[in-house]
Amino acid sequence: MVSVIIAAHNEEAVIDRCLTALLAQDVPGRLEIIVSANGCADRTAEIAARRGAVVIDRSEPGKAAALNAAEDVAGSFPRIYLDADIVVPPGGLTALCESLDAPGILAAVPARRIEVVGRSWPVRAYTAISSRLPVFRRGLFGRGLIALSEEGRDRFADFPTLVADDLFLDSLFDDAEKREVAAIEVVVEAPMRTSDLLARLVRVRRGNAQLRAAAAYPARDGRRRSAAPARRPAGRTHSHPRTHRQQAAATAAMLARGLGKFPAGLGRGHPCSQVSASRTRRASPGSPAG
Repeated sequence: MVSVIIAAHNEEAVIDRCLTALLAQDVPGRLEIIVSANGCADRTAEIAARRGAVVIDRSEPGKAAALNAAEDVAGSFPRIYLDADIVVPPGGLTALCESLDAPGILAAVPARRIEVVGRSWPVRAYTAISSRLPVFRRGLFGRGLIALSEEGRDRFADFPTLVADDLFLDSLFDDAEKREVAAIEVVVEAPMRTSDLLARLVRVRRGNAQLRAAAAYPARDGRRRSAAPARRPAGRTHSHPRTHRQQAAATAAMLARGLGKFPAGLGRGHPCSQVSASRTRRASPGSPAG
């Protein structure tokens, strides 16, 4: 059985299309779909329930908390993290899961195509340049779909609230432990306008500065943090036995290791180091991510 987790915030316009594509997937065993609605003021939870998904309806917005709530329910592996505006192509889940069977591969993602039709010329130019960088092909982030093996999921306890989930996950694995499945491609929407791109880059730079500051924060004994947290046992609630300080220390250590993989220039607002998914939806640039 495969578990798919979707953290969704006001996604009624896209969630049905996402679930339709998931339900059409031909995967071995039962497909467990968990939609963790967070702070929704629309029909996201209602639509997901009608399509047969397990629904967690949280009143508070926040993607990390929504993912952690879904983790308490998920019961199988591989574990798929999917954004509600991504349509998984036919055979996509099977291809990703099969790639995780390869020795040493703990995380798998699809290839991505950035949609730039109708965008301003600065957005098209910026996308053309960034998509040619090696980190664009190696990184787990900005695709809206990440598959982890059970061993890969064992790399961490909870999703931290400090950074976006995709960049956090990317920081946990070496390049040799990740695989892009070129035969599977998802479509990622570029910003429509130059102002949308600039607004995104401002958020990216702010987030990366926060991330790097956390990674550089020393432990109380003056040494760099190095302990990685164990995975949260299945079915455990959010009252994790480690303290918030311990969890933050372990998270910072993992981020410090992962950030060392990025060229120095990527900490200055480059889209390939972004802390939010690289898609522009119908919402305004300042609206919260689902």
